[in-house]
Amino acid sequence: MKIVVIGGTGLIGSKVVDRLRQHGHEVLAAAPSMGVNTLTGEGLDEAMTGADIVIDLANSPSFEDQAVLDFFERSGRNLAAAEKKAGVKHHLALSVVGTGRPAFAASGYIRAKMAQEKLIRAAGIPYTIVHSTQFFEFLDGIAGDGGQKQDIHLSSGLMQPIASDDVADAVTDYALGAAVNGTVEIAGPEKAPLAELVQRFLKATGDPRKVVADPKAPYFGAVLEPDTLLPGADARLGAQDFQTWFGRSAFARRGVAR
Repeated sequence: MKIVVIGGTGLIGSKVVDRLRQHGHEVLAAAPSMGVNTLTGEGLDEAMTGADIVIDLANSPSFEDQAVLDFFERSGRNLAAAEKKAGVKHHLALSVVGTGRPAFAASGYIRAKMAQEKLIRAAGIPYTIVHSTQFFEFLDGIAGDGGQKQDIHLSSGLMQPIASDDVADAVTDYALGAAVNGTVEIAGPEKAPLAELVQRFLKATGDPRKVVADPKAPYFGAVLEPDTLLPGADARLGAQDFQTWFGRSAFARRGVAR
């Protein structure tokens, strides 16, 4: 089968491309740097020619509210048009656990993901939407977003982060399976308050900053309820917990603070 991976050069995309090729499929890693741009439509028709499956892992270069909404709406429309023309049989998109929940209504990024999902459902192409929890690899960025002062105020809402390798495994399996025409969830094996997980990460990297758990601290513009970021009972769980992931990560290999 020919499979097009939009965002195929990124963190998850590159891993998915490798896994699909190991399964013997013809895989196109599509990205603006490779001449395929979902925002402008450049190269889309050529990329989709003969494609059976499209995996959309692209993300907006800007998280500003209007910019991210424009990205997902324009990209979604361009993808749907090219896929219909090519007769694509399965569209898979990676989204976020908690999308659509009231507590996330204040987040411009999540509103943009909701708009993307609405377009997917209306496109008439068999689809699977994979809702994932946050990646362990993002803990570094979350800590940075908290500020560079000694104390970082972060949400006390629970999260259940997942390793990018486990995300890639799940995306690969769901893409090669039948379209569910609905949503599935994936998550890591353990849950803990966001503030506690970031503190564990800082300690493991030798960062002296301290995290203050603050139930009112916003996350992507939204004040979280305790369970906003948690998956449901039927979620597919990854194998790697924090300790396992960190031991295999670039942070551990460096052996120094950020």
